[in-house]
Amino acid sequence: MYTIAAQGGEMKPVTASDSSSVFGISYFPEDERMLFRMDGNGDEIYHIYLRDLDGSHRDLTPYEGKRANFYGWTKNKSSFLFSSNKRDDRYSDLYEIDIRDFSEKLVYTNEEGYFLGGLSNDKKYLTLIKPINTNDSDLFLYDIEDKSLTKINQNQSANSPEDFSPDGKYVYFTTDEGGEFSRLMRYGIADKTVEEVMQRDWDILGSYFTENGTYQVTYINEDAKNVIEVMDVANGKNIELPALDGMDITNVGFSRDEKSMRFYAGGSHTPSNLYVYDLETKEQTKLTEVLNNEIQGQDLVHAEVIRYKSFDGLEIPAIYYKPHQATADNKVPALVWVHGGPGGQSRQNFNSLLQYVVNHGYAVLAVNNRGSSGYGKSFFKMDDLNHGDKDLKDCIEGKNWLAEQKEIDPDKIGIIGGSYGGYMTMAALTYAPEEFDVGVNLFGVTNWIRTLRSIPPWWAAQKEALYLELGDPNSADSVRLRAISPLFHTDKVTKPLIVLQGAKDPRVLQVESDEIVAGVKANGVPVEYVLFEDEGHGFVKKENQIKANSKILEFLDQYLKKEKEKPVQDGQSMTADPETKP
Repeated sequence: MYTIAAQGGEMKPVTASDSSSVFGISYFPEDERMLFRMDGNGDEIYHIYLRDLDGSHRDLTPYEGKRANFYGWTKNKSSFLFSSNKRDDRYSDLYEIDIRDFSEKLVYTNEEGYFLGGLSNDKKYLTLIKPINTNDSDLFLYDIEDKSLTKINQNQSANSPEDFSPDGKYVYFTTDEGGEFSRLMRYGIADKTVEEVMQRDWDILGSYFTENGTYQVTYINEDAKNVIEVMDVANGKNIELPALDGMDITNVGFSRDEKSMRFYAGGSHTPSNLYVYDLETKEQTKLTEVLNNEIQGQDLVHAEVIRYKSFDGLEIPAIYYKPHQATADNKVPALVWVHGGPGGQSRQNFNSLLQYVVNHGYAVLAVNNRGSSGYGKSFFKMDDLNHGDKDLKDCIEGKNWLAEQKEIDPDKIGIIGGSYGGYMTMAALTYAPEEFDVGVNLFGVTNWIRTLRSIPPWWAAQKEALYLELGDPNSADSVRLRAISPLFHTDKVTKPLIVLQGAKDPRVLQVESDEIVAGVKANGVPVEYVLFEDEGHGFVKKENQIKANSKILEFLDQYLKKEKEKPVQDGQSMTADPETKP
């Protein structure tokens, strides 16, 4: 964790863990103390820590094997809220910690398996979410004083609480009831009326009011990228946000006096940097330069949103990364990238692994197959109880789209993905073994029965929703789940494979990768296995990221490219003069 002056200057490290990654939460409201969180090498058992003024730190939630997540400061700033499953492994209760003496009190006991929403400024009301399936949920308003529960939504739909109005009279929430995309609504607490506040052609991801209620910030998922609207509440008009050439503002936050705004700006071709914007003078200050200074920015590529038709005519959105050196005369190998989930989305943001392999001469098509979020609830539900079938066919059609591009070598196309994307990699190599030339499996599910039975206890509130989408491993669904689990069909794998896994992963257990590697090796197929003892579901330590990416590239160069080729060097764009190809 680092600090930097709002006027600019050097980043100063304020933590130095040699084992766990540190993630900042907040300064204290009235002094320079800080809150941050850590888990145990990716085990997702988060604790909240205090960094004191003398630089020392201590665990404020020292409950062995229990999770704690920050839920915000109270209005008077004398305390903060956090959730924890310390009472019951399955469910998170809501607690309040007084920052004068760090005494703790229970605010809400969660015995029904709700997800916690927000607490009103007057601490009278709490919003609660009850999952129905992976898309739909019911939304409730809980009265702290009389313990009554009022359902806000009328019909089954996707509902998510966003914020209470500054005057405390309304609950703002999003819903896709009656349509494909989420709209912003508000619920009158006194009269129980519901009215629409905002609708766009895409999902409204979230909305909140700033500290003093001056602005309302709304995020929209527009074709796989964030679009942000900041409305001046007094006049109902959106303020003009800073414009940065070739970059998008991806996240904003406001100072407590609401005179300045910090924001992140970036794009598919550049990691996001942090800025401060003076709302009165309109001046902006860039605080960070996070791109490694050994990398020339012009070597990175702008991703392009494309769409292609799948096997049944369904239009599939995807994001295409084309290497600078790729031309009809210099065809390059390619990869189909599959996001995590199920239900995730490949987005128009910076991905260091994808840029790394693109820089080394591999095109990448990040497919948003049916079942991906962001394209309407009908599209999202299309893979329910159908994983490894039509969603896989969407990925194969993505490969076919790549093969038709003049700059792609159609005989050198692989598949890569993490988590659910890792499952899709293994499903492709297992159920369509001749379609892709190699597979890169990042901590992918290979045995659905075991994975669904080993869901972490703190996922209990959404377990039934997951079973509705994927299948119940304890029912007749287990027959289908076994049939779609690559582990039981490794004899069909004929193409080279690399598997990467974190030993602390609580979602996809290490045994998943251990066994798939052993099964494929028995075929005499080239298999490489990279195991990180100190990582979880995704690799967050820089040393491990470098090793993982390097191993992936070495594997691709050997088994997909089958030749050595240098990346673009010295800031040269390779589109101008083919004679200067490295």
